[in-house]
Amino acid sequence: MNHPWMPVSPCGDQCMPPRDRVAEVGPLQLVLRLSGVVVLLLGGCVLVLVLPVLGPARHWALVAWFRLLLRALGIRLVLDGGLPAGGALVVCNHVSWLDIVALQVLCPMRMLAKVEVGSWPLLGPLAGRIGTVYIDRERLSALPTSVRTIADELRAGAVIGAFPEGTTWCGRAVGTFRPAVFQAAVDAGVRMQPVALRFRDGAGQFTTAAAFLGETTLVSSLLTVARTRGLVVELVVLPELRGTDRRELARRAQEEIALASGAVHGHRAEQSRHDLAA
Repeated sequence: MNHPWMPVSPCGDQCMPPRDRVAEVGPLQLVLRLSGVVVLLLGGCVLVLVLPVLGPARHWALVAWFRLLLRALGIRLVLDGGLPAGGALVVCNHVSWLDIVALQVLCPMRMLAKVEVGSWPLLGPLAGRIGTVYIDRERLSALPTSVRTIADELRAGAVIGAFPEGTTWCGRAVGTFRPAVFQAAVDAGVRMQPVALRFRDGAGQFTTAAAFLGETTLVSSLLTVARTRGLVVELVVLPELRGTDRRELARRAQEEIALASGAVHGHRAEQSRHDLAA
């Protein structure tokens, strides 16, 4: 099924770099990384149970947990800018499940996610307990209700993170930003904050190694990320968007994020990959 609320990305295995075992961590370090992830996931189950009683410390506890998760995977996070206090819609390009982890270090926020995420082992229940807003992308008729729900949460002062592309791309390319989520922010009268995300390898070069594409499973993606040496994720906070035309806001966010992340839009991506390989 393919409709504007459930787009399909052309990115797939052809976008991924060939496996380079020389650039991978050794078996022992891989085991240590995966063990650290398991420990943190189990600890996260405890954390979500005590979050309601942590009060102001809730924010810092969540940031620390997500930062430790990146560290356990051997990923370095680079933040360029920060988010002002107060409710906002944060929009970002979408490459990997790691995007959510990095954004939560920037600022704990409620994420928009497809309903399938709720069924993921351990991560699904954790996502639900920290306030993830689930969207049924298969039901186009549910779109107006979803927009109203998001707007209500924003009016209540929530910081909500969204990926307007509606699916993951490899990072060299970005998809078309869908305007519906911007309408929710316009209706709620809250700040709209674009954030650009990009991944680099240990040599500082752009990489698609962390991309979560096509039929790749979460476990397979986790293994790929865990054995990658020197992975860096960068978040660049861009100037706030202003306006009331949802389509214009979506277009501007797409262009500004693509420029900051070094990506190109849609069908031009294939030529870009050829150019980079030349």
